[in-house]
Amino acid sequence: MTMFTLEDVRRILQSCAGAPDGDGLDGDFADVPFAELGYDSLALLEMAAHVQQEFGIRIPDDAIEEMTTPRAAVDYINRRFAGEPSR
Repeated sequence: MTMFTLEDVRRILQSCAGAPDGDGLDGDFADVPFAELGYDSLALLEMAAHVQQEFGIRIPDDAIEEMTTPRAAVDYINRRFAGEPSR
């Protein structure tokens, strides 16, 4: 089974933002709100598009509002891999 990880969040966000390695996403960032990490809703929409393209998981706009931290994003995406429907 495919799993989505914090490393996937790091890689995708850095790719979307064109940020250098470690820019706000180093150390223990799992429970830090995206806003505090410097990522706004536009960055999260772009992350969702990358997730859909790379992993085939569609993230509805209202789910993005629920994903306030990297851990919340990982949990949501992994629930979708497990076959749970989107909310």
